[in-house]
Amino acid sequence: MNTAARKVVNIRSIILTAAALLIAIIAARADDRALISRWYSALLVADRTELSDLLADDVHIKLDDLGIVQSKQEFIASIDEWKGAVAGAAIRHRVEKSEGGVTTVVACYDFPNNDMLMHETFAVSDNRITASSQATIAENCDGF
Repeated sequence: MNTAARKVVNIRSIILTAAALLIAIIAARADDRALISRWYSALLVADRTELSDLLADDVHIKLDDLGIVQSKQEFIASIDEWKGAVAGAAIRHRVEKSEGGVTTVVACYDFPNNDMLMHETFAVSDNRITASSQATIAENCDGF
């Protein structure tokens, strides 16, 4: 094989490798978005099993407004109380950014008697949430 032919083969290999890497990155982002959608669906119905499956065993869930950090066990234990709070509610969310395994979301929690606009972040690894934080943006969802 002559030098020009080798260069063409090398360029093709580089292009194919870059294309494969780009496809893998896009697929990972799509998977993170799907995981986040599953999270909100499970949260809305207080599905302990699904929420437990979505969380890594060593997850830390930071509730900024309350000043607490929960382990997976503590979070799952709080779901019974959450189930009463979320009855009749709706949760809408919008992914703002997803890069480097961290997804930033704006979520509207529309409870029967009030609503709240939240800023939430999720760190995702191996298709599990490894960290989450939540903070109130506004006491209503106007403009969501």
